[in-house]
Amino acid sequence: MSVTGINEAASTLHHIGELAGVVAFAASGALTAVRRHLDVVGIMLLSVATSLGGGVIRDVMIGNTPPSAFTNMQYLICALIAGAVVCVWHPPFRYTRWPLDITDAIGLGLFAVTGTVIAYSAGLNAPGSALLGMTTAIGGGAIRDVLTGQVPSVLLPQQHLYAIPALLCSSTVAALLRFAHYQPWMGLVCAAMATAVRLASLRFSWHGPQPWYVARWRRDRL
Repeated sequence: MSVTGINEAASTLHHIGELAGVVAFAASGALTAVRRHLDVVGIMLLSVATSLGGGVIRDVMIGNTPPSAFTNMQYLICALIAGAVVCVWHPPFRYTRWPLDITDAIGLGLFAVTGTVIAYSAGLNAPGSALLGMTTAIGGGAIRDVLTGQVPSVLLPQQHLYAIPALLCSSTVAALLRFAHYQPWMGLVCAAMATAVRLASLRFSWHGPQPWYVARWRRDRL
């Protein structure tokens, strides 16, 4: 296969990965709605808000208005389909934990990549692109938590690694965009690594560094 053919195939995979990220985060939002015992409207609302919220924040920040979530119906349709599947399936509460973790981790990695690439293509420098890529990745989850009446999990000190793998992923992609000949397959590798780190943190209870007062507060409560 020629170099052009490889790049076209990688670009196709990149686009598929972006849609997969929408589906993954939509499923994450819908499963959260099930865990919170919301009705059909709540499931569909959380599905769309979780999957498209981070991208809307990104597009507004770079001046891409109206955001692509409102102009490219592929994203909205994918989010609605994922929410509809959960509505029809409506899994029992005890079966929502691990699918939620997996779909959330997949969306985190894929959105960190696509957010960084889009921000860099809009003219941001590498550090700014990395930060906006991370925002794209964690923004939908933060909106999901706020809508369900919770403090965004990314802000909680006992949270497993979430923002850190997103930032590492987006920073790697930004460095590749700045200093190397970036190819879409590189982004998919970065997304897979971020997903793996997130899932490993859940499996092995990895947490980010905590300030001294958090440890003291925990000791005082024992």
